[in-house]
Amino acid sequence: MSMYDDIEKVLISEEEIDARIRTLAAEMNAVYSDEDLPLLVCILKGAFMFLSDLVRHLDFRHEVDFMEISSYGAATKSSGVVRILLDLASSIEGRNLVIVEDIVDTGHTLHYILRNLKTRNPESLRVATLLNKPSRREIDVPVDFVGFKVPNEFVMGYGLDYAQQYRNIPFVGVLKPEVYRDTED
Repeated sequence: MSMYDDIEKVLISEEEIDARIRTLAAEMNAVYSDEDLPLLVCILKGAFMFLSDLVRHLDFRHEVDFMEISSYGAATKSSGVVRILLDLASSIEGRNLVIVEDIVDTGHTLHYILRNLKTRNPESLRVATLLNKPSRREIDVPVDFVGFKVPNEFVMGYGLDYAQQYRNIPFVGVLKPEVYRDTED
């Protein structure tokens, strides 16, 4: 049995992701220049594929750093409890930051990240996310660059996981409910 057998449907194809990332990069290229030297902060683990493909289409100088945040564990819904597992390697004071997220769901994780980073006095703070799930939003958070709006379904693939698996699926899909039914809240 293949991991692909666990997928109920493809929500966003590999080709659609590639095309939209090129468009997002063009939007960012219109905002930033070499002089801005933004720091792209990849939120691990889910956003690593999005970041990797995004930076290939950026026309301005930038730097990259990583944060790892925990809010899901092995569940299919955010716990609302947010912890920093890996913090930035350098000071962000006076820097232009772009948070690179895989998905903005309830808003709790992003709200925590933004609140935390604002205390470090960046020059600017914007958010780029591959997926936006506004139907689950509990906290209003700003999202400047959005790849796709997705319905309230448990999505995985293209960096997003279920129990640390399925990240390598090249598209965004929905798992069959029987795969995750036993771990839901």
